[in-house]
Amino acid sequence: MEKEIKITKKAARRGDDGYKVVSVRMKEEMIERLDDLSAKTNRSRNELINLLLNEALEIVKVEE
Repeated sequence: MEKEIKITKKAARRGDDGYKVVSVRMKEEMIERLDDLSAKTNRSRNELINLLLNEALEIVKVEE
């Protein structure tokens, strides 16, 4: 008689969703500004940082 070991797939772990965790040092004033914007827009600080960085990367020009 053959025995089988059945293993079910596990849900994707945190971090396996295409996002990476980074640590950034910010001045307290900038965090306060982000928190104010977060409260006004009902978006998380993380979501705002991603939105703002994405827009900045679209318009940045490198000078030589």
